[in-house]
Amino acid sequence: MTPGEKLLEAVAVMDRLRSPGGCPWDAEQTHESLRQYLIEECFELIEAIEDGDRAALREELGDVLLQVLFHARVAQEDQDDPFTIDDVAAVLSAKLVGRHPHVFASDPAVRDSATQEKRWEELKQDEKKRESSIDGVALGAPALALAAKLAQRTARAGFPVDLLPSGDSPAERLFATAARAKIAGEEPEGDVRGVARKFAEDVRTAERAAKDAGFDPASLSEEEWRRFWPR
Repeated sequence: MTPGEKLLEAVAVMDRLRSPGGCPWDAEQTHESLRQYLIEECFELIEAIEDGDRAALREELGDVLLQVLFHARVAQEDQDDPFTIDDVAAVLSAKLVGRHPHVFASDPAVRDSATQEKRWEELKQDEKKRESSIDGVALGAPALALAAKLAQRTARAGFPVDLLPSGDSPAERLFATAARAKIAGEEPEGDVRGVARKFAEDVRTAERAAKDAGFDPASLSEEEWRRFWPR
């Protein structure tokens, strides 16, 4: 099988679904109506990665790919500025080649992964003609990830850590903690997700233990929660 053959088949299937005589629901969708599904599929992909579930990973990657194909097919029908999945792929290829001059050209500035990351940001800054170190940061990102990204970008620009938010509100303390963690080389979004997943697992374990002991997990007292909480 030629690499990409099934990918082209998926493009053709998506085209059929959006074409006359295809699926009415698919034909009615817009970028805005599909937004919720893109978010959901990304979260499901993250869960598959964290679970180490290879079968789920393969499936969820396909679901994210569907969203890319779907949005590209919707964009193809735009009256003012249409583009196709080939245009999307062309922009991606050009971006990857342009940001990897050490692979596709001769760029002695890149010696290892650390300098490569720095060079990547420099190339992006020049490519997009950015005026600020935080231009391009997705402000719609989850809060901890956003705080971490802003801290990472500003740190590269020489921003002093003591100028991070230092107020007493829970939000300011949380932002500062996430920012400092990122600067220290940690991943606050992933780390907190790990803690949350462990907490969820412990809750389920305690509820199962309570149920096995004849208690109703939906109406446990604080003392009963402590009794069945995993040690």
